[in-house]
Amino acid sequence: MEFKRVKNKENKLKKFISFIIVMGIILAQIPILINAYVYEYANRYVLTVEETKNYNVDCVLVLGAGVRDGAPTHILQERIFKSVEVFNTGCTNRILMSGDHGREDYDEVNTMKQFAIDEAGAVATNILMDHAGFSTYESMYRAREIFEVESLIIVTQEYHLYRAIYDARKLGLEAYGVCADGYYNFALTKELYNDSREFLARVKDFIWCIIKPEPTYLGEVIPISSPGEATDDKNV
Repeated sequence: MEFKRVKNKENKLKKFISFIIVMGIILAQIPILINAYVYEYANRYVLTVEETKNYNVDCVLVLGAGVRDGAPTHILQERIFKSVEVFNTGCTNRILMSGDHGREDYDEVNTMKQFAIDEAGAVATNILMDHAGFSTYESMYRAREIFEVESLIIVTQEYHLYRAIYDARKLGLEAYGVCADGYYNFALTKELYNDSREFLARVKDFIWCIIKPEPTYLGEVIPISSPGEATDDKNV
């Protein structure tokens, strides 16, 4: 009888361990499936620069990607150059720079706007700034609520583009995207870091697009048709 009890305990333990392993495998598949879904959903809305001339949208949206020593990072420079290329096809008459300007000593959006003017030949009055675009999701939410954007073309690197389009579409925007890659060659370690980070970010934004939390800040409405000066907080 004692042997049977021990055997039964061993069998129960094996079944429990097997259950834990199976559940672990299933749970591990969820992030992979979410990433695949976001990619497949958004991929149909990716355009080339040439194709954008057939569209008429409210703005081109550029998402912040860091500034160092008063200049955009190379990733952000790629986005700015490509956004002006898209703008020049005639698909819109506004560029919206959305990034982090949450404190005085860190200012993505003014840096982005000045770089577009100085290095890419953009005109100041065509560029509006969203000073509280603290994340991809928040940038899309604020584009809709603050700038009253209904349609847009998002410019960012391919690894990031699918999530950006997904967020925008799930928030009710008619969104398309253009890949900004090609101006610089990045180290493999940087690409692996971006891909790994993005894998997790897609899962996070998938959940956010279900519960739809408000962004950190909202504020007064500034229609996207406004002149660029409407969002200036300094002389640019």
